Amino acid sequence: MTDLKRQLGEAVEAAFAAVGAPAGVGRVTVSDRPDLADFQSNGAMAAAKALGKPPRDIAQAVVERLAGDPRLAGVDIAGPGFINLKVADAFIAARAQAIADDPRTGAERLAAPRRVMIDYAGPNVAKPMHVGHLRSSILGESLKRLYRFRGDEVLGDAHFGDWGYQMGLLIGAVCDENPAIAAEVARLNAAPDADLDQIVETFETVTLADLDRLYPEAAAKGKADPDYRDRARKLTAELQAKAPGAYILWRRFARVTRVALERDFASLGVTFDLWKGESDADPLIPAMVEDLDAKGLLVDDQGARIIRVARQGDKRELPPLLVVSSEGSAMYGTTDLATILDRKQSFDPQFTIYAVDQRQTDHFEIVFRAAYMAGYAPEGALEHVGFGTMNGTDGKPFKTREGGVLKLGDLIEMTREKARERLHEAKLGEDLSPEAFEDIAAKVAVAALKFADLQNYRGTSYVFDLDRFMSFEGKTGPYLLYQAVRVKSLLRRAEAEGVTPGPITIGEPAERDLALTLDAFEAALAEAYDKKAPNALAEHAFRLAQAFSKFYAACPIMGAEPAVRSSRLALATTMLRQLELALDLLGIATPERM
Repeated sequence: MTDLKRQLGEAVEAAFAAVGAPAGVGRVTVSDRPDLADFQSNGAMAAAKALGKPPRDIAQAVVERLAGDPRLAGVDIAGPGFINLKVADAFIAARAQAIADDPRTGAERLAAPRRVMIDYAGPNVAKPMHVGHLRSSILGESLKRLYRFRGDEVLGDAHFGDWGYQMGLLIGAVCDENPAIAAEVARLNAAPDADLDQIVETFETVTLADLDRLYPEAAAKGKADPDYRDRARKLTAELQAKAPGAYILWRRFARVTRVALERDFASLGVTFDLWKGESDADPLIPAMVEDLDAKGLLVDDQGARIIRVARQGDKRELPPLLVVSSEGSAMYGTTDLATILDRKQSFDPQFTIYAVDQRQTDHFEIVFRAAYMAGYAPEGALEHVGFGTMNGTDGKPFKTREGGVLKLGDLIEMTREKARERLHEAKLGEDLSPEAFEDIAAKVAVAALKFADLQNYRGTSYVFDLDRFMSFEGKTGPYLLYQAVRVKSLLRRAEAEGVTPGPITIGEPAERDLALTLDAFEAALAEAYDKKAPNALAEHAFRLAQAFSKFYAACPIMGAEPAVRSSRLALATTMLRQLELALDLLGIATPERM
């Protein structure tokens, strides 16, 4: 299936070629004056210099070539040579019918799908997720769904921060607070044959709340006290050497964190194919360092070992990748490089996306260059898809009223409470059971959070305004859910009265607008895919809901004569299917009723 813009683009391009214009000038775009035309081409201006003719003369020659095309109800010239294209109602109806008959409602599949890895969320072991993890989780989940829907083979990886110095800090802090745990760690360390997968009852008393409380204190001590810092480094070394006591205690940290993470991710409708972390890449590091050395990439520098990644012509100076510190330990970037190698060996992705805060741009550029130099990925196969921050009304990263970092679980519950409040205000869902009401509130809350984020281009920051995001009017997630539920109510009534969808015909302006909006789905998908930017899909969902709202007001459905009624019911049914599909790709589920 081909959308209208592409079909007309081919016809216009052929007409330009026939009058001798250079290839590519006949591009067709959606008209910026929908009151005058459906599509337009500004190619005459681009062709004027090459042909040595006035743009309007070129436009006139192209229009004459297009005259008689049954797909067009009108072709005219505006201004210095803009070509306006009005599509015939019958052609729009045929395209709308094709969309209605298509299980994918007009969405195409990739001609050459790829294996794609998406790295998103990036939670840390031993810490509850905070509001800063929200954008990565939402963006990565949507990209995973979008790429998979287009036809790629996709794996999503949470990529835990579960290794390194912070773990040594926590092991020390937990042992300091609980002598029984410290004694058990020492006993296990002295038992080299200990089962590293065993559950140790003493360690089971450690909770995520304990770890969340202890880590800031331990981190502060590590900065202020050299002895404390040195001990944490030694404990880190013990952990990485899999000393039984340190390793089994660390596994307890990982388990309690995973429970909380799965709860919060499930609340957001975020899932992963892989729950790997830095620890999974750690075993690869010794052999990787040897490989880098054998390839002549490692350079000795003041006791450390580095890879120089700077290139001639760089506009800014990039520091080298620190692979091995002067103390002999692997660094954060080393683990990221080893993770690329691990993915190559296990999945061999053709393209990898890192949905991570854009403030990490330099870090990823350094790691990616090192990976290309080492042959762990082909040039261009790794891309950092950065994003801005979610800010408070003061323009700074969103925090609690007390100025602390807001936990993600608290944000989710705060949003659900606001959803309950708004549903009660709008007198929605009051006739449902408490369980059904809570399900709707949860869906409204997620829709508000996700749409507020994804409607913005990912590279921009935005202000978190829960009152505005939770409105059932305007450009919000709850508004889109309300429109979907409205159509579902209409379809239930039609089914009860025995009315079924029929062949689509187009006669009214609102019908044309809705059908043209349905046709724009493929273009929105392609833009979102190519730019790794779901805002194009969010914008389409909103425009679709708006077009349906105007259609519903201007074109009575159930009261129309039978053929018109069946046609309009088919348009409504198709709109609902496409809207729900678009929302699902954004990670938003729709309720059946409100």
